[in-house]
Amino acid sequence: MKTFLIAAALTGISAAAFAQQPMPSPRDMAPFPETVSVSGTAHTSVTPDRFSFTAGVQTMAPTVDEAVNENNAKVAAVIAALRKAGAGEKDVRTSNFAVYPQQDYTQGKMPRILGYQVSNNVIVTRSNVGEAGKLLQAAIAAGVNTTSGLNFEVSDPSRGRDEGLRNAFDDARSRAALLAKASGRTLGRAIQISEGSQNFQNPPMPQGIMRAQAMAVSEVPVESGVQELNFTVSVVFELR
Repeated sequence: MKTFLIAAALTGISAAAFAQQPMPSPRDMAPFPETVSVSGTAHTSVTPDRFSFTAGVQTMAPTVDEAVNENNAKVAAVIAALRKAGAGEKDVRTSNFAVYPQQDYTQGKMPRILGYQVSNNVIVTRSNVGEAGKLLQAAIAAGVNTTSGLNFEVSDPSRGRDEGLRNAFDDARSRAALLAKASGRTLGRAIQISEGSQNFQNPPMPQGIMRAQAMAVSEVPVESGVQELNFTVSVVFELR
């Protein structure tokens, strides 16, 4: 019973103290700042510093062993040529080794295996873009009969980012200042900043499959171009 009386007394004291505190008036409350929200964009260009391409060898023979052995010999020759042309051990890796039966699908008869096709591809990646044409030429001259996916890349995505974000913010500030002036106000501090999407636009590169002829091949003409980086920044500025 004593515990109940003490708790009730404390509750009554707390309620009385709260009731004595004056409620803040609207004038005492800090007004929300008037703001203007804008987005700024910027574009920067960086030069690719890495390239990659896929080079493959396809062979056909009546038996699996013959097709694989022939393919192995040709791929080994291609890798040796790439090494001689300057590609290091880490620059060449095997990809997509496959064996396909070649079948005759004559109507009304069971499929009949005519032979086997073996495909083996290597992906070449190199940091010196100036060597792209030379390595392509070396691979084709060594026996490659399928190539695809010549791509140029920027190895460090942060390159150009700082400049792009600064320029995007400056663009946002310029837009906000124009709107503030049009409304008879002045621009205050930035009270909220958020980075929008960042888009990378690679230069167009030749795609598809190029089949080599059994003849002397000159160095493939290659241009890396530039990579366009697009930045967007959203900013909320205070109006004065």
